[in-house]
Parts: sequence; C-alpha cells; structure tokens
Amino acid sequence: MTASFTEGQSDPTVQPVPASVVERVDAADTTLSNPKRAVVSIGSNLGNRLENLQGAIDALEDTPGVRVKAVSPVYETEPWGVEPGSQPSYLNAVVVLRTTLPPSSLLERAHAVEEAFHRVRDERWGPRTIDVDIVAYADVVSDDPVLTLPHPRAHERAFVLAPWHDVDPEAQLPGRGAVTRLLDGITREGVAPRTDLELRLPE
Repeated sequence: MTASFTEGQSDPTVQPVPASVVERVDAADTTLSNPKRAVVSIGSNLGNRLENLQGAIDALEDTPGVRVKAVSPVYETEPWGVEPGSQPSYLNAVVVLRTTLPPSSLLERAHAVEEAFHRVRDERWGPRTIDVDIVAYADVVSDDPVLTLPHPRAHERAFVLAPWHDVDPEAQLPGRGAVTRLLDGITREGVAPRTDLELRLPE
C-alpha cells in the first residue's frame, strides 16, 4: 500500500485478469526465473511531485513478476516541447527493474499506474501527475508503434540519461551505445539534480 491509497482501499492499479494468468505470473514471480532487465523513466509536474514518483515506484514493485532493483537520484527538469514558463517544472527519475513480464504487459502496467494517478492524455506535451515510460527492455530493438524499443527519444533526453547514468554508469542504450557517451553529446541545460530530495527502494 502506498501513501497515495487510503487504508482499506483496493489498489486501483490492479486490473482483473484471468485466474490462469494470475497463476502463471505468480509462479514466475516466486522465482523470477530468467528475468529481463528493464529501465523505466518516471516524471511528474502536478500535485505532490515527489509523492507521485514514489507512488509509481511502489505500484511497480507491487506488480507480480516485477522487482525494483534500483532507483536513481531525483532531477528537476524544465518541461519538454512547450513554451518556457507555460507549465510547472518536472521531477524526474529512472527506475531499473528485473521482470518476467513481456514488454507488452509491462506497458499495460505502466498505463495502469498512470491511470491510477489520474494521468490525462488530452495534450501531447501536457502537464501530468505521473508519466511512466519504458526506456529500454533487455537488448530489444523494435519499431512497433505501440511500444517502440528503446524509447525513440531517450538518446536525446538528459532527464532520462543523467539519472540512468547515476544509477548505472556502465549502461548501454540498445542500438545507440553507451549512456555516458550519449550524455556527453547533449546539453544538460534545464536539467538539475535535486540532492535535497530522495526516492526510496520499496521494502
């Protein structure tokens, strides 16, 4: 249970699934046999931004077949793709997962987390309570329009690369190369570390 859900209230991010699927996922979760590494970017610029990020991390950890292995430092970021000053700034972080879920199921879970935090998708670069993006999944490279892997703009976003590099200096973005090299090639303007804020690994 996270701080975002009141005591006794069922977790709204949990979607009903067939018993056979639950059984299979639970079995995989027990052992996390042959898990894949996934990197997820989270961001928030509405409401209690830090609490929103922590709630998303906790909801991911509560997912059968997912284990949160690392959480990056927090960065404050000017909104991407909009006029300066037209929206509140974002808090951003990167979460490294080990998961037995396939990419499509992980995407469904990411969307469920966003919906639980009342994410509205009526504007492409609009403000949001929470944004949960899959940056990379194992070494998968895919141009599937439903879930392009790795994230098609991750290589040019300091608010993704900087926290990812902090938590994994040796990280590689599939098809693009070393995160440290990618980070050296872009500006960090408008992306500042918030050393006064901290996200915790779920217990």
